[in-house]
Amino acid sequence: MRIAVVILNWNGEVLLERYLPSVIQYSSNADIYLADNASTDRSVEFVKTNYPQIQIIQNRVNGGFTKGYNDALQSVDADIFCLLNSDVEVTEKWLDPIREAFETLPKAAIIQPKILDLLRREYFEYAGAAGGFIDQLGYPFCRGRIFQELEKDVGQYDDTREIFWATGACMFIKSGVFRSLGGFDEDYFAHQEEVDLCWRAKNAGYKVYYTGASKVYHLGGSTLSNMNPKKTYLNFRNSLFSITKNLPRRKAFLIIFLRLLLDAVAGIRFIFQFKFKHFFAIIRAHFNFYANFGRMYRKREKLNFIKKYYITKSIVWSYFVNHVKKFNILVKD
Repeated sequence: MRIAVVILNWNGEVLLERYLPSVIQYSSNADIYLADNASTDRSVEFVKTNYPQIQIIQNRVNGGFTKGYNDALQSVDADIFCLLNSDVEVTEKWLDPIREAFETLPKAAIIQPKILDLLRREYFEYAGAAGGFIDQLGYPFCRGRIFQELEKDVGQYDDTREIFWATGACMFIKSGVFRSLGGFDEDYFAHQEEVDLCWRAKNAGYKVYYTGASKVYHLGGSTLSNMNPKKTYLNFRNSLFSITKNLPRRKAFLIIFLRLLLDAVAGIRFIFQFKFKHFFAIIRAHFNFYANFGRMYRKREKLNFIKKYYITKSIVWSYFVNHVKKFNILVKD
């Protein structure tokens, strides 16, 4: 089972200098690629000079996370693609549990490891934590992270279990599955594209897993921080895209209506917090969604949409009203 570790880079020389050594040290049983998104710094030269064993793919344009990987992976020959952020530090034997999971779980198409915070190493990291889920309204959250609440890792998620979505910060996916799904939807550009990909995979009959036996440390926020208005825009818009594409028609229309109402509440909350740029980011996200609704609707796959896609009815209600801060409590709630 050949694994190709593919690191997407855009002007990330500092990150590569800091985190690439761990990938080189602990990934001797995999091929390593740098997929460069038309960088203007010296990151490509840095890799050529210091790590000549790394294969470099140079994309012509910066098409974000989605197009960047779609273009680069056309040139990668492997059984398993590992999509790895440039700000991730990997650990010894991190690939072994992933190989074992693919070998023992024949229906597994996508797998993610445990994602821990690089700066607070005993805590889970925002982007992925111990595996992703969504609620009935399509809001994503993770085991180990609900909104901004991060759990301390005390071994509570050291299992291997099926999840709904795997993080793009460190995602392993069978190359044949990636290609059969048409890769990432390039209209997303970045953020929640992995939720859509995993949702489409599940609608196609594949399964997504998490294994806590493999762990990596993620810096996070190196491209866009959680409080960047552009990230707010992309997250709100792309979440509506995914609902449109991946739910049965009647249910999708109902969920979209409810989400638009809740997005309005979120916008009002931003106003009271004096975060006006985030309020206008939601407005822009909605107008862009309206403009692209027809195109998104036409992308719907003619598949048997999975019925049980959520693990709780409303993560917003659970968190803000019932004050649930941990996943294990949420499941019992």
